[in-house]
Amino acid sequence: MKNGRLLSNENTHNTSSLAQEILEKRKKKSILLMAHQIVGYPDFEINYAMLRLFYECGVDLVELQLPFSEPIADGPLFLKANQRALERGTTVEQCLNFAQKVIRDFNLPCLFMTYSNILLQYGIQRFVETAASIGIRGLIVPDAFPEESDEYFAACEQQQIDPILIVTPYTPDTRMIYLANKTKGLLYCAARKGVTGSKTSFDATTTDFIARCRQYASTPIGVGFGVQRPEDVRYLVDKSDIAIVGSALLTVLETEGLPGVREFLLALRP
Repeated sequence: MKNGRLLSNENTHNTSSLAQEILEKRKKKSILLMAHQIVGYPDFEINYAMLRLFYECGVDLVELQLPFSEPIADGPLFLKANQRALERGTTVEQCLNFAQKVIRDFNLPCLFMTYSNILLQYGIQRFVETAASIGIRGLIVPDAFPEESDEYFAACEQQQIDPILIVTPYTPDTRMIYLANKTKGLLYCAARKGVTGSKTSFDATTTDFIARCRQYASTPIGVGFGVQRPEDVRYLVDKSDIAIVGSALLTVLETEGLPGVREFLLALRP
């Protein structure tokens, strides 16, 4: 979608298979939902039950976060969850095995979200190759700055896996143009500056930001950071292709359990 309309093929010079799949789904839905899950927290059994709920409740994409000790883009809730997952001994290999299983069992388009040090320790080429081999469609690595990550972007290009970049309302136009041209699959639009988990006021400022993203993006766009209520998702209809829900899901899981998560997911549908 661009300026409120679905992107046509001639406007999608860097459109990947993931982007095409998103565009096809958008023809049938007013907005798509992407749900976030920190792998290994609270445990793999609950993770699997959450993915089953995502599948049953019509979630369109899944963002699987590999836990890291210093998740700089994450707020206190996700920071705690990352730490607990690591304290339980969660490893990259376990996360890869889990992702392979849920992709096989539920046939959901899955992305990995993590940080550069995970890739460096595992081996960038090896990590990207493995992710692609198990069916991961894209990678969100907030601290993989394009100017300093040639090996990462080259590996993604070689393995046909999408590097997904993030912009914020504070991203200057020149920088947004650069990032919009480098991203594949979708452009992740963080609705405010800062970390995950805080409330976002969706208002005219948000609308202007999304319109600016539309101006420069030739991929679908997803809006996250602060999507916590059904009314937030409704606000994004006809503005964003994807509403990205993360911290709110974890809060519901911790306070209301799996039945609460099901009700919450169903309520998010506009």
